Order: sequence, then C-alpha cells, then structure tokens
Amino acid sequence: MPVAHFHLPVGAATPDQERRLLTEAAAAYSRVLDSPIERVRTFLVHYDPAHLTVAGELVAESGVVAPYFTAIVLAGRSVKQRQQLLAAFTDLIVDVLDVDRAGVRGQIIEVDPDNWGIAGRPALGARASEIAARAGTP
Repeated sequence: MPVAHFHLPVGAATPDQERRLLTEAAAAYSRVLDSPIERVRTFLVHYDPAHLTVAGELVAESGVVAPYFTAIVLAGRSVKQRQQLLAAFTDLIVDVLDVDRAGVRGQIIEVDPDNWGIAGRPALGARASEIAARAGTP
C-alpha cells in the first residue's frame, strides 16, 4: 500500500537524481513501515516551472526549487513511523537534489483501510491480519 508522490518542477533534477530519489524513497518506505518493498509505489510528478510559485514568485523566473511530497499510509501506523517518514523523505530530497531543507514540504496522508483497494478488494479485507496486529488486536 505505501505510495509516495514527489512533486518537482521540470528540470529541477537530472534523470539520475530522479531515479535515485524514487528508488531510495521506496527503500526508506519499506524500512520505516516494515513493509515488503514489493508493495511500495513511488511516483515523480513534474510541473511546468511556469505553473508553480514559491513565495509568490514563479519558479520559472526565480529558479527556486522547493520540493513537496505526499506519503500515503493505511490508518493505524504509529506517530513515530509517520514522523520517521517525514524525516527520511526530507533528508533524501535534501541529499539527492541538494536543495535547502527549509524549502522542503511534505505530508503524511492516512487512508482508512476500507477506502484503499488492493487487487480490487478493500485493504481491510486484504490485509486484515496486519491491520489487526498494528492495532494490537488478535
């Protein structure tokens, strides 16, 4: 289930940096959530720099790169895990893209297992035993 989107203006990173960001983010997600890497999905979302502002200025004019990410997790993940994801993805973006840490923004989005599909079935059914284990129920 773990899904992450990294939002960047076109041209903000080289193909090698983009590849590294996606693959290392998948590994971090798997590690932090203790989830099989086969379940992890990472995406790069590109924006035309003329369609993005940072501090009220078009990125196409300012050249400022301020990456944003979203990390989607099933509800029930601990606060510690969610905070570790925020830190890991921020560290990764700063390291890979060589951007100012103060400009990086991100959020964790918790999705109710009834509202997430895995192979056409709600995650609540597909991952019932894992969800129950995280909740501390038998």
